[in-house]
Amino acid sequence: MRTLHHWPLDPWSRQARIALAEKQLAFELRFERPWDAPEDLLALNPAGLTPVLVDETPQGRVVAVEARAILEYLEELKPEPSLLPGGPAERAEARRLCHWFDRKFDAEVNAYLLFEKLEKRLQGLGAPDMEAIRAGRDYLRWHLDYVTGLLDQRDGLAGPRYSLADIAASAHLSCIDYLGDVPWDEFPAAKAWYERIKCRPSFRAILEDRLPGMAPARWYADLDF
Repeated sequence: MRTLHHWPLDPWSRQARIALAEKQLAFELRFERPWDAPEDLLALNPAGLTPVLVDETPQGRVVAVEARAILEYLEELKPEPSLLPGGPAERAEARRLCHWFDRKFDAEVNAYLLFEKLEKRLQGLGAPDMEAIRAGRDYLRWHLDYVTGLLDQRDGLAGPRYSLADIAASAHLSCIDYLGDVPWDEFPAAKAWYERIKCRPSFRAILEDRLPGMAPARWYADLDF
């Protein structure tokens, strides 16, 4: 059996959950609060970060730590359906976009919006900084404009079909959408792309996530929004 140690509104945990569902691999979820530095999580990943996948295989226990390692492990474990494009150039583009969202989007959007509106509250770090929230929303519009430019040329972010790039982008954006901060109506191409992703069976569990005391935006789970 596989166990995924995760936190629901962690974009990297969501990437692992989506990929596991796309591969139709059974798994159990283990809820973690990384900021509490739980001993079981630290024993698996000394960095104390989610996600961590523990896969009990006939050959022994496999521990894959954090999203990139988990997604690459799943590609090797079950090559079909592939979540990477066929050619080396296309694969390089998909990986580039994964890093784009994991590094640049995280630093320019999540670091302001998720941190100020959600993480500070959960960790008791005080009131949100409205200037930081405004900066995060400005950066978000810039990123949505970039996504729109990609979709002007492609059906998926990295090419003609769904790939790890779409998983990474939708995982990050879905966390911001939970907070109600994505101005979808200003970016119709990005909205149409996200609507298609929301309709995928692998995304259903993501749309069911709820944090106690913090409901999502009213349109968060709507497939036609």
